[in-house]
Amino acid sequence: MKAVRFHQTGGPEVLQHEEVEQPVPGPGEVLVRVAASAFNAADDGMRAGFLPIPVVLPHVPGYDVSGTVDALGEGAEGSGLRVGDAVIAFLPMERDGGAAQYVVAPAQALVAAPASVPLPDAAALPSVALTAWQALFDEGGLRAGQRLLIVGAGGVVGKYAIALAERAGVHVVATASPRSIEAVRAAGADEVVEHTTTDLLEAVHEPVDVLLNLAPLDPERFTELVALVRDGGAVVSTTAFIPTPGDEVRGVHAATVFVKPNRERLAELVSLVDSGALTLEVTRRIALAELPALHAEAAAGRIPGKVVVLPE
Repeated sequence: MKAVRFHQTGGPEVLQHEEVEQPVPGPGEVLVRVAASAFNAADDGMRAGFLPIPVVLPHVPGYDVSGTVDALGEGAEGSGLRVGDAVIAFLPMERDGGAAQYVVAPAQALVAAPASVPLPDAAALPSVALTAWQALFDEGGLRAGQRLLIVGAGGVVGKYAIALAERAGVHVVATASPRSIEAVRAAGADEVVEHTTTDLLEAVHEPVDVLLNLAPLDPERFTELVALVRDGGAVVSTTAFIPTPGDEVRGVHAATVFVKPNRERLAELVSLVDSGALTLEVTRRIALAELPALHAEAAAGRIPGKVVVLPE
């Protein structure tokens, strides 16, 4: 089968589009014929060697995947999966991913794919939607009637966070740049602050219960924004390379989120897509052979939106 993998860490040039042996599912595993994988910033970090995920080389990237069940390993029948089922998964990041024609996945990582979107596009859902959920509710403790401030809401995680918070009965204040302001409004934010022209400390007039940061903030500025959080509230960030500030004196909790697998939650997110409560975002679709070029693009600057990678 064809796959893209790297035999050593380094720049995008270490990625090779090559013929590899098709994997065989072991006990409790499933062989998935890949419809698509999705590119994430962490794929770039793992390939470059500065994200501490213990991968075994050579490594196939692409831990978000969609496809169909092709074969079941011993004991996987008890998972309820059948050959031909359309599935999606957030794969264990240390194992080979879906930038290939086939991938082996733990049966417990797979859930039924959304029925309302093309199967390749469904690869765009798992890790970003799980990140938004875990940041808001697991770490932030957000609940109905509260106020949420999202800094850097113009990306995919931000728009999922807006939709999930609005559905939970939360008042959402979101910052956006000129290029993303309309998309943030369309996602359902109650208030939108254009951060290039407006001082956020002056624009937010009522304390928020949770501040969710999705942007590469200056650490000093990030600390200043904690003043917008009420006593006993929470500051949550997905930007792992800067510390997440809190305020112990006022009981403001600080947490940095790195997405975790959660099959039950992923299945719930799929149902929200099928019900129309979540809108799946796919910005680009590329062929597997183009993945090294996409990594080069990511190494040179941020990739906007969500890119899915088609194996054939």
